[in-house]
Amino acid sequence: MMGNFACVEAALIAGCRFFAGYPITPSSEIFESACRRFPQLGGYAVEMEDELASMAAIIGASYAGAKSMTATSGPGFSLMMENIGLAYIMEAPVVIVNVQRAGPSTGIPTLVGQGDVMQAKWGSHGDVEIIAYCPSSVQEFFDFTIKAFNAAERFRTPVIVLADQIVGMMWEKLVVPPYDEIPIVNREVLDPSVLARKMPFDYSRDFMPMPLAGTGCRVNVDSLTHDERGYPTTEHSVSERMLSHLTGKIRKHAAEIWEWKELLMDDAEIAVVAYGSAARSAVKAVYDARESGLKAGLLKLQTLWPFPDEVIKKISRRVNAIVVPEINYGQYVHPVREYADCPVVGVNWAPGSLIPPNVILEAMEAVAA
Repeated sequence: MMGNFACVEAALIAGCRFFAGYPITPSSEIFESACRRFPQLGGYAVEMEDELASMAAIIGASYAGAKSMTATSGPGFSLMMENIGLAYIMEAPVVIVNVQRAGPSTGIPTLVGQGDVMQAKWGSHGDVEIIAYCPSSVQEFFDFTIKAFNAAERFRTPVIVLADQIVGMMWEKLVVPPYDEIPIVNREVLDPSVLARKMPFDYSRDFMPMPLAGTGCRVNVDSLTHDERGYPTTEHSVSERMLSHLTGKIRKHAAEIWEWKELLMDDAEIAVVAYGSAARSAVKAVYDARESGLKAGLLKLQTLWPFPDEVIKKISRRVNAIVVPEINYGQYVHPVREYADCPVVGVNWAPGSLIPPNVILEAMEAVAA
């Protein structure tokens, strides 16, 4: 199956029934497939006038009780940033799929890039903690879309699936488990009867039930800093409680969110830390390095945010150096370098094509020398 099609099928299995989007290469197959498949299962797929409206629509659908998603690429992702921050402060569980392409600006719309990695974490203003999964295969695109919905529902937060053009448009074998074996998380819904005796927002809890429109929950949900009643305030103590809750519910559970895989790391002297389609080249480079006598291993990161600092620290204490290949001019290498206890070298490749394995191999050989 094509990666973009697999993403839609995974969303439906996860229970998503509302899609709002605007077609943009190389994610358009997600939009087109959603328009065909969602109505077949009683859902809705809506073409909005732009990406700003798409984000607003899925936030509204989420507060109406629907699992909701959108899909885009770099330029559209930029336009979504303000409303991603809105979803964060409103604690609206939504999923944003970004099939990255070459940039900056409109760049090369039909070819691969990994230039939105830092934007996913830092693109929205203010203190925003983001969960971002990064698939490197069609199977992972399928699996991580389901995980993204589960994380969104559990943490009541926007979750990003940070795919790229190669993963989105490639065709690979896809294994779909029996549906009853796929873990599905559904949100806890606020019972309107409890509002007579308690506040709708309890910042002492990591996970709170969600008030839904149309259920009798007369609750104010605001984009401004709001107190436990949901009403805007300028009190610093409220700002502290609200932000401690919003950031804490992800930071305290970061180790439960992190996902990664290791290849040949048991005796590795040099580690390649890679993600997305670049990890595919890294696999070949690591095997080639082994054949030439260089003890190399791969740490493939499947969750980019929250940053897996403890994973990087442990790996860096086992090796002499880390090589970070990316289809950009240096993004994820910076937090890796911040937390690593060994030298870190970036391998930067201009967006528009996959990094050749020999380029990664040459970087490892240079480090070893």
